[in-house]
Amino acid sequence: MKLVAATGNQGKLRELRSILTGHELLSQSELGIGGAEETGSTFVENAILKARHAAHASSLPALADDSGLEVPALAGAPGIYSARFAGPGATDADNCNCLLDKLGDNTDRRARFRCVLVVMRHALDPAPLICQGSWQGEIAAAIAGSNGFGYDPLFIPDGFDCTAAELDAAVKNELSHRGQALQELLARLPAFLADK
Repeated sequence: MKLVAATGNQGKLRELRSILTGHELLSQSELGIGGAEETGSTFVENAILKARHAAHASSLPALADDSGLEVPALAGAPGIYSARFAGPGATDADNCNCLLDKLGDNTDRRARFRCVLVVMRHALDPAPLICQGSWQGEIAAAIAGSNGFGYDPLFIPDGFDCTAAELDAAVKNELSHRGQALQELLARLPAFLADK
C-alpha cells in the first residue's frame, strides 16, 4: 500500500520506514507538498490536521505523526510545541539547550514522550485511524549520544542509564513512544485500509 507521510522530518521518516516495511512510504516533501499549519491544541488535533492536508494534496492515504516531550515540572511543556520550543526555526540543539535552561537545577526531572499517529484513507475520512504511545523517563543533566533526534540526547528512559540517543536504533524502535504507536498501527492498519 502506498502512503504519504505528512512530515519533512528525516529522523521521523527513517523510523517510520524502518517499521512500516510492508508499505511504500512517500514523504510529503518528496511530492512537493508543504507542511500543514499546526493550529490544534493537542497532539491528536495536529496529527489530524497534518494527515488531512497531506491526503488532500496527494490524493493518497496519509499517515501523520504528532509527538513531543512532556515535562511535569514545566507544566507539561514543551508538549505540542516541542519542535519549536526555542522559537521558530529552532534546531534540535536549540530546543535541548532551552529545555535544560528552563529546568535549571530542578530536582523533578520526570518526562514522558508522547506520540499520536493518524491515518486517513482520504482527505474527507470521517473516522481516521488513531494510534498512541508514550515512553516514560527523565531528563539528563547534559546532552549525550548521537543516534537519535529531537530530545533523544536528553531523555533517559525508565530502566536505562543512558539517553535514547545512546540506544541502538532497534532497541529504541521497539520501546519508544513512536515504536509503540507503530506496533498498534501495524496491527490495525490492514483492516482499516480494507474498510473503504
